[in-house]
Amino acid sequence: MKIEFKKIMPVLCLSIVVGFSSCTRTEKITYPETKRVDSVDEYFGQKILDPYRWLENDTSAETSEWVKAQNEITNAYLEKIPFRKSLKERFTQIWDYPKYGIPFSKGNLYFYFKNDGMQNQSVLYVQEGLEGEPRVLLDPNRLSEDGTVAIASFSVSNDARFLAYSIAKAGSDWNEIYVMDINTRQNLPDHITWIKFSGMSWKGDGFYYSRYEAPKPGEELSIKNQNQRVFYHKLGSDPTKDELIWEDPQHPLRTFGASVTEDERFLIISESESTYGNKLHIKDLQKPASSYIHIGDSFDWEFWVVDNLNDDLIVVTNYLAPRSQAVSINFSHPEISSWQTLIPEKEEVLEGIYLANGKIISQYLKDACNHLYSHNLDGQLIDEIPLPGIGTIGGFSSEKEKNIAFFAFTSFTYPTTIFKFDVEKNQTEVFRKPDIKFNSEDYTTEQVFYTSKDGTKVPMFIVHKKNFLKNGKNPTLLYGYGGFNISLTPSFSISLIPFLENGGVYAEANIRGGGEYGEEWHQAGTKMKKQNVFDDFIAAAEYLISNKYTSPKKLAINGGSNGGLLIGAVLNQRPDLFAVAVPEVGVMDMLRYHKFTIGWAWAYDYGTAEDSEEMFHYLLSYSPLHNIKLGTKYPAVMAMTADHDDRVVPAHSFKYTATLQAAQAGDAPILIRIESKAGHGAGRPTSKIIDNVTDKFSFIMYNLGMSPKF
Repeated sequence: MKIEFKKIMPVLCLSIVVGFSSCTRTEKITYPETKRVDSVDEYFGQKILDPYRWLENDTSAETSEWVKAQNEITNAYLEKIPFRKSLKERFTQIWDYPKYGIPFSKGNLYFYFKNDGMQNQSVLYVQEGLEGEPRVLLDPNRLSEDGTVAIASFSVSNDARFLAYSIAKAGSDWNEIYVMDINTRQNLPDHITWIKFSGMSWKGDGFYYSRYEAPKPGEELSIKNQNQRVFYHKLGSDPTKDELIWEDPQHPLRTFGASVTEDERFLIISESESTYGNKLHIKDLQKPASSYIHIGDSFDWEFWVVDNLNDDLIVVTNYLAPRSQAVSINFSHPEISSWQTLIPEKEEVLEGIYLANGKIISQYLKDACNHLYSHNLDGQLIDEIPLPGIGTIGGFSSEKEKNIAFFAFTSFTYPTTIFKFDVEKNQTEVFRKPDIKFNSEDYTTEQVFYTSKDGTKVPMFIVHKKNFLKNGKNPTLLYGYGGFNISLTPSFSISLIPFLENGGVYAEANIRGGGEYGEEWHQAGTKMKKQNVFDDFIAAAEYLISNKYTSPKKLAINGGSNGGLLIGAVLNQRPDLFAVAVPEVGVMDMLRYHKFTIGWAWAYDYGTAEDSEEMFHYLLSYSPLHNIKLGTKYPAVMAMTADHDDRVVPAHSFKYTATLQAAQAGDAPILIRIESKAGHGAGRPTSKIIDNVTDKFSFIMYNLGMSPKF
């Protein structure tokens, strides 16, 4: 079965004074004073001030007081927005419909997730066959009163007797593993802690997983993650005595993931040192004394083992194929000269392949839209698999011996729908379709190609009402990411509905740094080419303005994580181009990002300030924190972060906001929304999601001068 889804000094806060002038969008705000300290770093002879360094101490009482003071200001501002309550009511209304995940099978059992509508977390169900009576297997809503405990990952044993699952608390990347007997729905005594960036892969009466050593108290959410190791846990045994399978103490900043082929014959250890590139170490588990074979001698390429066909491993790789290909590698002859090409590289990007009923299903990306094809096991093309239109495959579930597979399809105005696929007949049919209180027929999506600063053609999707007029007056939200080989493809978002219903235009730019056109597109937005990402996004904004979709006074921008970095950078470079900016959980300090949690792994895309003097100066040239200019009139900004974000630590947004508040020369608000008991985004309960998008779109719509009606 395969399913693809795609940081010490005290602070002195003055009394908080918020003065609002009625019926205007530019309320004069007096911010709390954020203490400055004499913190200086030196890079290649250049001294860099870091006056808000003390905000990196996320567990200090002083930081807590700062967070409280900032949230009071933000909440007071948001409470004055006249339509905020009705907007939340609209979100609550449209959120309340059943949501299904893609079914997957083990033996005769089928498993799937379902949310009745307003449940904080989706529930895992199991049933016998496709016509069986579903029963609740695991309900994470029972694990906490406020819904902040979520299922992070799960794996069913091949005999369908046991479920291994991990949970995340309050949005943290730290997980805990439990094991359930599927028949009795009772947990076994097995309990493993300090898991991060790991799944579970079954072999016999146990499973492989990866874990870290326990951090010191108080350092859990900020300490650099080092020395990940792979273990095998046998059911019923003491986790502290689990068998160590793989480690590399000479390279503490490498990560390791273990997986087992469907027939439990081959163990695959994937080794990485960043978010891109890996090596494979593969062992034949039928021969316990045998050695590992190794695929890849550097981290310049990526390899993903789909499964095996007898002695042959089916692998998707971009080795000497920037847009990826599928190859067959015989375990006894793993040398490159012996590889057999199954599906050669094409102009489109090969995103993945799946095995089903003696066929290979390939998934391609063409101009940021998905296509599916079926092939014989020798790679020969049979036919294209019909899809409802231009959109995205949001996951594919199959087993290599079964004829029935499932996949999800979505687009901007096409709610995520589950399709059943008959492999032999090459036919698809709707399996589960959502019922949303939204008329998608009133909207249209267009794809345009605009020219960036260096002449590169960049695609962008634009969504709006069919009776839309290009008059330069339309409130518009431009979204981007641009990094880590991640592609932005059409997908349905409930959070956009009220904005679109009230005449808003949504634009999504497929800028460089992503994976829309393969590894070359990704590389063109990394390290010393990162400015291409910002140029592409600025050019997208200029296209929307010059083509009368909107104007600078009506344009908002938004992005999260690496996309938060994007928003911070372009805001500094072109503050005149936008009216509103919402950077979420952004990487804002490009000189120190690698010193916290898993930040070091992002160096492949970014480089670090210690790499070279040239790299230091390049990072300094665009780092959002370091390019805020005193006395600049910035547009309305609301940074968003969370207290349990141990991916991009909240200190990034803390220091960025404090600096921006001190520099603001205009009247537009500079706010920060700091969520409690939440992390980088995964596992957030429905109640918090609705609160989050209500505040986000209230801020955006209010500062774009919208007066929405619901």
